[in-house]
Amino acid sequence: MSKKSGKAAGGRGAKSSKDEIKPVPSGPVLVDTKTGNTIVKILAKPGAKTSGITDVSEEGIGCQIAAPPIDGEANTELIKYLSKLLDLRKSDISLDRGSKSRQKTIVLDKSGCRHSPEQLLVIFRKEASTET
Repeated sequence: MSKKSGKAAGGRGAKSSKDEIKPVPSGPVLVDTKTGNTIVKILAKPGAKTSGITDVSEEGIGCQIAAPPIDGEANTELIKYLSKLLDLRKSDISLDRGSKSRQKTIVLDKSGCRHSPEQLLVIFRKEASTET
């Protein structure tokens, strides 16, 4: 039995390479470590009278969209609104996930987006506070 316990202590679980694993970042605005692009989690609310940021939380950026969720109209309006808000070209913003869902993932191209995640959060929070 002592041989088995010796193997467990010196086995795969004792390698120090596991210390190098970084925790998965959380929050509504992240930077993709592989591509360098900025990722924004959006909680969309289509069919509103006007487009705007409603709230900022750990789950995502609450965004009301002044377009119905029909034939991608709300997605197009969301990208148009974000490009105006963040002063980016529409081609620098793309919908990565959630084309038919209220939970969306938006990617801001690193070559076009000059804002840091912290700056983006400030912009979103400022816009959310002016909406109320």
